[in-house]
Amino acid sequence: MDSRRVLLEAWLPAVLSQTYQLQGWGEPGEGRLEPASADASFRRYFRWQDGQRSLVVMDAPPVQEDSRPFVQVAGLLAEAGVRTPTIYASDLHQGFLLIEDMGARTYLQTIEAGVDEAELERLYDAAVDTLVRWQLSSRPGVLPEYDEAVLRRELQLFPDWYVTREKGRELSAGEQAEWEALCNLLLDSILAENRVFVHRDYMPRNLMTAPGEPGVLDFQDALYGPVSYDVTSLFADAFFCLPLPRREAWLRTYWQRAWDAGVAVPDACDTFMDQSRLMGVQRHLKVLGIFARICHRDGKPHYLADAPRFISYLHEACERDARLAPLRRLLESLEMRP
Repeated sequence: MDSRRVLLEAWLPAVLSQTYQLQGWGEPGEGRLEPASADASFRRYFRWQDGQRSLVVMDAPPVQEDSRPFVQVAGLLAEAGVRTPTIYASDLHQGFLLIEDMGARTYLQTIEAGVDEAELERLYDAAVDTLVRWQLSSRPGVLPEYDEAVLRRELQLFPDWYVTREKGRELSAGEQAEWEALCNLLLDSILAENRVFVHRDYMPRNLMTAPGEPGVLDFQDALYGPVSYDVTSLFADAFFCLPLPRREAWLRTYWQRAWDAGVAVPDACDTFMDQSRLMGVQRHLKVLGIFARICHRDGKPHYLADAPRFISYLHEACERDARLAPLRRLLESLEMRP
């Protein structure tokens, strides 16, 4: 048994007893602790069950992960009326949280298991409503800024990790010039957008299937940034791909609903669509870099199996937008084909 698991199992009994008493659940029964999931960070999750209750324990090693943003953003989401897991107990020094179990099936798992069109529409419709509510609660000075420095660091992951480590080469002088032109194009658009609270991974893998609106997870990296980011992530997912015409139709649905509600989207839908396209390019490049880093640094190669999806997203964007000619030439020079 690993050392973190030993610490967790020593921490858990007293915390469970206290939580049961505070919630009026009586006393915990003889339970079992089993792995629930892990993500691309150092966090992992366990499910504790005693036949009466099911709770989730988050293990976030404090050397690598700071759990304070998780607690803060959970509070902000709850204030906005978004369904998030209740935090029953926390030990930020050790990096343990006892939280509500929101179920075992994510949107992604539900979609992959097979749903009819009506249910798929319901899922995305509910996700859009939840996102609009989250954005309406936005205010400056609460979350860190999603500023130019952060955006540039994210973009640099692509040449540092995908090109250098995954492709095994460096950018030539000509390719570097194309890269810089592309970065300037993306940043000029993104930094001109209106600002809202940004989840940063608002996608089917982090939304829990429920009869009403989804439960929202994995929100600890939230920032204050571009309004197009989260909805672009939702419909150009890392692990599941909607056809382009449906993605664009949903983006237009979101824009109308957000505009009607008073979210700070542009007055013209076409302007928003252009912003979303360039925002998507920044995210896709970042994710390619992250997946390569997870493979080569962290020894998790399976993430790169989804790289072709992001390359396809990038080519689709180039076909839709003449401003992305530097990206098209760069993809061709790197032999990155869909």
